[in-house]
Amino acid sequence: MMNTQEVEKMCCVKKGCNHGPAPIPQEGKWTQAKEIKDISGFTHGVGWCAPQQGACKLSLNVKKGVIEEALVETLGCSGMTHSAAMAAEILPGKTILEALNTDLVCDAINTAMRELFLQIVYGRTQSAFSENGLAIGAGLEDLGKGHRSQVGTMYGTRKKGPRYLEMAEGYVNKIALDKNGEIIGYEFVKLGVMMDLIKKGTSADEALKKSTGRYGRFEDAAKVIDPRQE
Repeated sequence: MMNTQEVEKMCCVKKGCNHGPAPIPQEGKWTQAKEIKDISGFTHGVGWCAPQQGACKLSLNVKKGVIEEALVETLGCSGMTHSAAMAAEILPGKTILEALNTDLVCDAINTAMRELFLQIVYGRTQSAFSENGLAIGAGLEDLGKGHRSQVGTMYGTRKKGPRYLEMAEGYVNKIALDKNGEIIGYEFVKLGVMMDLIKKGTSADEALKKSTGRYGRFEDAAKVIDPRQE
């Protein structure tokens, strides 16, 4: 290491107390993180691209600085789904520092990685106070039965009003209206559950019936409409 002439001429003054970095909560412990291997935690983050055409929700499970599990969920941009496929292959096995400085193909995914890095290294993870953190596979459990992301898709116009298209429960098949034309309930199809039933040998009609549910005062409807056709 090179020093300037001015520094070389200085006398040495000893450093006083040095307590190290402030401890951060990690998996049920307080850790003084000094190296990447000191970092562990499970957390989520959201990223977006410059033109804001789409967004990415990224979930990482980090153990001793290495990404052991990654869940990449995207919304609003068709190209981002292919980028997510590559990111799911790229991320596991990398340290979080490597991942932060890796091109994850899509700006939204890169931004999500940046946001996650900040949460993880500052001790703001979901598993900060969980002893030993979360097991590998916790990200998959977030998806629930059928392993599908929870997506909400709603559309509305001033002239024709709102249309519910997708809820956390699943694909909205029908909307129930009262006599005033106001929404009072909806019928939904759990697509993940339906596909699981079909793969097990259930007929498509029976699988559709078993995976269909209703919410609200659907039975009291004065009129039922298809939100995609009417």
